[in-house]
Amino acid sequence: MRKPVLEFRDVSFSYGGKKPILDQLNMTVYDREFVTIIGASGSGKSTLFRLITGLEQEETGAVWLNGEQFKSRHGRTGYMPQQDLLMPWRTVLENASVPLELAGVSKREAAKRIIPLLDEFGLEGSADKYPSELSGGMRQRVSFLRSVLTGSNILLLDEPFSALDAITRLSMQEWLLDQWEQREKTILFITHDVNEALFLSDRIFIFRDTPVRTLEEVAVPLSRPRSQRDLNDPAVIKLKNDLIDQLRNEVKKP
Repeated sequence: MRKPVLEFRDVSFSYGGKKPILDQLNMTVYDREFVTIIGASGSGKSTLFRLITGLEQEETGAVWLNGEQFKSRHGRTGYMPQQDLLMPWRTVLENASVPLELAGVSKREAAKRIIPLLDEFGLEGSADKYPSELSGGMRQRVSFLRSVLTGSNILLLDEPFSALDAITRLSMQEWLLDQWEQREKTILFITHDVNEALFLSDRIFIFRDTPVRTLEEVAVPLSRPRSQRDLNDPAVIKLKNDLIDQLRNEVKKP
């Protein structure tokens, strides 16, 4: 039996009591799943993440993490934003150590934990470098390492590769799948790229009408491990075209 790690139970939310974004939404994500969320801009994708992290609070209903409700959800999930938000005055080691520092871990102990991970994250020899000395892909690796170091089994990734060039983006997608499989995390991933969603995901959630009452779910018909070439499967191509058509229709709505 699959274990739920994230549940929305009849969750409703609006900003300042205006038009609802979510209206009694129910959603379940299971242990070690990779779920991608797609939808038109402004449909509520980032709001969903803000609710999960506790940056916003549901008006009605409940958000459950690992079978529990918490008065505060701050720090109970790892979060990787679209922009890496690395501090330019801090080295790679110092940037990666932020969640450990917030947890009260000493600098010496944080360094002992992080330095062995740098090789695994493709950051060997970069401990003392500053963000300005790193490529876009390396900066995102540091950002992902920081989210992993929160210790949470739930990672939220909000369009983390959108600013990368096409080749680097493909490489980072493959690297991310390797990390997800090794670390046995649950990942929720926001993207506007249908190819990216199909390559990475077990399931895709589609944000459509606002307020969001239900999320359309699509199971990706690919086994694991998988490669970029698997996207050429006729069933996947058909699904891709269907998803693109749905997104186009959403964008055209008044």
